[in-house]
Amino acid sequence: MRMGPDVPLLDYHKRDFLLRRLTQTALGGPRLKLGQSAPAYVFVNQIVLFLMPWVLGGVGTALYQVGVLQDYGTAALSGGLMLVAATVVQGTATGARRRRASAQRVPMDRNLADEDVWEFAGCAGSETVKFLIPGKKYATNVIGHSILAGVLCALGTWYLLPNRLTSLYSGNVGVSVALFVFGWLTVCIGEYSLIVNTPAETAAFQVLDAYEITALMRPFYILVFTAVDLADRFTADMPGLKLANQVLHVVFLGLPVFWMLGVLPPLDALFLWGMEQLLEFGLGGSPMSSDVRLLGMVLVSVGAAVASYFIPSSVAVVVFMTGFGFALSLDLSQIWSTFKLVANRCLAIKKFQDAAACCRAQIWWRATVFYLTVFALALVEAGLLHSELGSQAFSKTSVQAVTSYVLMALLLVTWILREVQTVYLFGIFQNPFYPKDVTIANGFAAKRKGLSRIGAFRRILTTVVSPFAMIAFLSLDNSLHRLPSVCIPIGFTRSFRMVWQNTECALLEVVVVSAIQLLLFDTNLWWNRSLNTGTRLLLVGFIRNRLFQFVSKLQFAITVLWTSWTEKKQRRTSSAPLIILNIVFFPVLLSLVVLCALLSSPLLPLFSLPLFLIGFPRPVRSWPGPVGETTYLCDDTVYYQQMVPSLATALQTAFSSGSLGLCSPGSHYLCRFQDRLVWIHVVERGFAYCRVNIKGLELEETSCHTAEVRRVDDVFETAFEYGDQPRRPPLNRHFGNILTPCTVLPTKLYSDARNVLSGIIDLPENRWQMKDDFTKVLLWVLVHHRCANLKRPESPDEVRKQESPPLTPPEVSSKTRERTNIRLSGSDSLSMESIDDWTDNSHLFDLEPGRRTSKAQGSLPMLFSSLPGSVEIVDELEGDRFYKSMLPALPTFGTGKRQVSRRTAGPPPVTFNSRCSELLAVPRRWRTAPCTDAELKEMGQTFPEDWFHFVLRQLCFPRLKDDPFGSLGDLTEDPALREVYLQAVLPCWIGMFGADCSLPSPGQIFRTYNGDIPWSTCMRWLAGKEELFQLALKAFRYTVKLMVDKASLGPFENYKELLSCLEGYENDWFVGVAAEKEWQQAVLQEKPFLFSLGFDAEKGVCTSRTLTLQEFPLPVGRLCGEAVRGQWANLSWEMLYATNDDEERFSMQAHLFLLRNLTIQAADPPHGSPVYSSAPLHVPFL
Repeated sequence: MRMGPDVPLLDYHKRDFLLRRLTQTALGGPRLKLGQSAPAYVFVNQIVLFLMPWVLGGVGTALYQVGVLQDYGTAALSGGLMLVAATVVQGTATGARRRRASAQRVPMDRNLADEDVWEFAGCAGSETVKFLIPGKKYATNVIGHSILAGVLCALGTWYLLPNRLTSLYSGNVGVSVALFVFGWLTVCIGEYSLIVNTPAETAAFQVLDAYEITALMRPFYILVFTAVDLADRFTADMPGLKLANQVLHVVFLGLPVFWMLGVLPPLDALFLWGMEQLLEFGLGGSPMSSDVRLLGMVLVSVGAAVASYFIPSSVAVVVFMTGFGFALSLDLSQIWSTFKLVANRCLAIKKFQDAAACCRAQIWWRATVFYLTVFALALVEAGLLHSELGSQAFSKTSVQAVTSYVLMALLLVTWILREVQTVYLFGIFQNPFYPKDVTIANGFAAKRKGLSRIGAFRRILTTVVSPFAMIAFLSLDNSLHRLPSVCIPIGFTRSFRMVWQNTECALLEVVVVSAIQLLLFDTNLWWNRSLNTGTRLLLVGFIRNRLFQFVSKLQFAITVLWTSWTEKKQRRTSSAPLIILNIVFFPVLLSLVVLCALLSSPLLPLFSLPLFLIGFPRPVRSWPGPVGETTYLCDDTVYYQQMVPSLATALQTAFSSGSLGLCSPGSHYLCRFQDRLVWIHVVERGFAYCRVNIKGLELEETSCHTAEVRRVDDVFETAFEYGDQPRRPPLNRHFGNILTPCTVLPTKLYSDARNVLSGIIDLPENRWQMKDDFTKVLLWVLVHHRCANLKRPESPDEVRKQESPPLTPPEVSSKTRERTNIRLSGSDSLSMESIDDWTDNSHLFDLEPGRRTSKAQGSLPMLFSSLPGSVEIVDELEGDRFYKSMLPALPTFGTGKRQVSRRTAGPPPVTFNSRCSELLAVPRRWRTAPCTDAELKEMGQTFPEDWFHFVLRQLCFPRLKDDPFGSLGDLTEDPALREVYLQAVLPCWIGMFGADCSLPSPGQIFRTYNGDIPWSTCMRWLAGKEELFQLALKAFRYTVKLMVDKASLGPFENYKELLSCLEGYENDWFVGVAAEKEWQQAVLQEKPFLFSLGFDAEKGVCTSRTLTLQEFPLPVGRLCGEAVRGQWANLSWEMLYATNDDEERFSMQAHLFLLRNLTIQAADPPHGSPVYSSAPLHVPFL
């Protein structure tokens, strides 16, 4: 990826396209600028369709001006004419679509044609009509949009009647004429987008407009303006409403500009944003993690507020609002789902005595008891205080004033305790109380012990003490006696809920209101005369939220401005002019920031340049759809899945103690460990809980991504790893970066260590030892496997069902055809034929040493889709011809000493000395290998009998304690048991290493480890015994791991150490390949260690990869939320409107202050590319 200021903002081929789209968006749909020459009638038809509403409305307006019709009659006439015209337009589009479908019988391939290439055959041709009027996808939209077009034209005519405009502006004819002309242009733009052709909107929220909602956006805003005018017409003389109507008539002319700039949100984003604002500032709730939860919570909260209005008693109102405020601040869905889970687990406890289920049940019951206790105490406190002391007026010596002093002290204490928990005070100064070098894992808990106690004390203050103190303050307010009043449910319903929903913000608001009340005792002031305490808290809460947003947005704007010149790679030729313009028009920039803060909309830096626009208001989540629904899966996904539960537990303590700052919906955090990046987004907040979305980012091999990751590492190392420095840096050297370090989280995750095996796998003595160790390891694996299966002995029917029939040439062919997941590997076991393929120029670790690939290769179970050194065979083998042609070339199918009777009739019956030997013996089908007596005799000479007896002595048979038929001592003296294991081990050994006694090469070891095993007769037989094959492969991998450990740690002194090592492999290790499903399952099961063998193609060496599960201190930092929202807003505009998906565009380049590349990657798909995205996780603070 290119980096630097010369990177284009927009791809060259997209510039003309964007210019044409902007023209179409500004006009509401007419395509007057095309990428090709077009006949004049195309443009004339569009102009006629565009002016059609004005003409139809002009007819009614003319009749009204001459006195023929009244104003309502004029509106009805214009609306009826527009309804007919819209029906004709849609009918024409439908008819043209049908004619075009019948005429075009053969589908034309236009993949190579540009989207703006049209073939116009005539003024009314089907292609022309399709270009002018694309039509609607659904019949309901055809009818509904046509009716809406008539209503819109009727109200627009009524809204822009000249006499009405003249009277509204006191006879100013010039203003009336301007409003009439440009107002009708606005109506024509809205009508064209509704009924003729809907343009692409710059304010795009959804990726696809499945239900054609975009066409309703512009008519909706026109109807809002006309609704205000209708209210002014039919209400009594209200100066405020008339002034608003006059202002909106002027603003009405600017609607096309707002639509083109994308200031006004689409309808789906508008309603979600509106519900969030109503819930948060009108009802005291929080933005929710899903649209369904948001809608349900708004309906319930509105119902509670309306119900409180009809309660006649003030005491009952206080108790009702306190109870509902507490109940609605809880995560009710989580409580219900946990209750059902615990109820089911309680049944399991009674039946199976499940200890884990019992622990969960106890935790749930403790939480339930806590919630019920707090609920009851809050009701009692609110009721008693209001009934006994609620009538007292506020004074400096009143109980309410004393409570306000207590609240001020609580605010100061909790704020100090929160700052002490972080590594930087105010994000600037080094915290002297924060432990030094906390990244050392073994000393982390001890160093954090003091801070943990402070955090626990703060949690008590914010969870219990502060809410009850604020309940007391609100219950003592005498304005609650003024019933019935609309202000009571509006203000106090929010206040009583905010106490629980967001305790820290509510504490700040109550302290501000009480401080103002203590300073201002003049009853003639507007603050004291017109507002009650609930309304004051609502107003202060709105100001507090917007002020925090203003500061954050202004910081983001200044960072973009400053770095556009100070950062060399961000400095473009346009940077200096843009900076000068921003300085000269700084009041305009400040006004944009204020408007964005008031609307709670993102500040959009166009193309990531210091060219700022007002982004349309949208939900705090920034993206449509359910949280965590889509993601891009890869090999790293499983590691994020494993670490999320532990990270959620660590977040529970961090959020409750305040070490991550003020937790509110829209907060973003970034964690970093080795090659993993974790993005945390808070999407919901309530009493003693929050909901977070955790995303995992992939470490891309690009220069931009690497540069930002290095900056993240530098930020965290400067904050947490300064143990070698003589003194602490007093200031945050990275102040101004959107990432501010907070603390470290103890998280259980895997560390990844990769080592080069040069000097281990390439030493001949290690490989000779490996061949010897394989027999021992395989014996232990087989014995361990049989001992583990004693609880479920195989029945004779299962044995007969799984018994392999004798292999005759026709069966070889038929089995090959039936097996669809077979991969055949070259027969390059180190025989003399394969050695001839090696030359002096062959690399030691070459995985493809010029092998001879024969079609007579055996079959193995498919383990991987593609591995280095494997050869995929797709030719189908043909029965007898294949068998007869290749039979002479098979080294294991000799004619002399080969005992064919063993393969056809099976092994002879075996008589064991004891019942234990019979149970421990390998299955009969594992002893049917095509091995000669000479091979068995040779293997018997090298059979590790001492090791075999040692393994047998370590066994225990708890279910055979009372068995009189045998004892453990008989196992070592049973020659039949040794014989059956010898018959099972021999084919596995030959299959893995070959029949000859040559030394395996490093390449062969690597291929065999990965399941790409050379073909041989024994391997062919072994492939038909899936269970035995997997055990042999497992033993081979254990042997490779054993070779690496012995080379690193030294040889074992006795069999006891070797047995302990193998048991450790079985219990604590997973030895396999990272591409296998079993590897992912082992990660999710949290195996302590994982090992795999790899190959570095660039260096030509084998490598090992070891994953170790430990608890590591995970550094976490807080991101500037408004910087993230602004960059995501620009990303949405570039991708959905400008279709600027070039991976080398300027807005994708590395930005060391804004972390632009990482922020884009953390966006929801399809704009971003997180490899893991969790569903909203419930994180309790208790």
